[in-house]
Amino acid sequence: MANEAEITEKFWKALKSDRTVMLGLHGAMQDRSQPMTAQTLDGQSYVWFFTTKDNHLVQDMRTDDRAMMVFASKGHDVFATIDGRLEEDNDRERIDQLWNPFVAAWFEGGKDDPNLQLIRFDPTAGQVWLNEHSAFAGLKLLLGRDPKQDYKDKVAEVAF
Repeated sequence: MANEAEITEKFWKALKSDRTVMLGLHGAMQDRSQPMTAQTLDGQSYVWFFTTKDNHLVQDMRTDDRAMMVFASKGHDVFATIDGRLEEDNDRERIDQLWNPFVAAWFEGGKDDPNLQLIRFDPTAGQVWLNEHSAFAGLKLLLGRDPKQDYKDKVAEVAF
């Protein structure tokens, strides 16, 4: 039986490993999201993304910074929708901490590229689901067990 803390820990571990999320803004004018590469730092509940200053997220978040991050781990064992706020964060120390060859490939000017924009997602609340593999659910069904019962303790409302 998983509790909220265990589910949250599994989410952070999966996000750190898999890193691809869909990130978008709430609101009538921002009903679109895009795939982004999430980066985290140990001991912090923020999520950072490198993007460009002309990206629609950066432009639109100046009007309304309410955002949602949607995540599915590669193994489909962790799913999450997380609400939060986006903020521009071009702190050079943070850029240095998060910079890597994959990010560098997107910016010809390196860390000093004039179009580089680091944004920070400050999560506030969300829902995280742990998924038992469907093969197990099918086996349990064949054995006469209700597989839905196994899922009731594998979801958590999370406050960050």
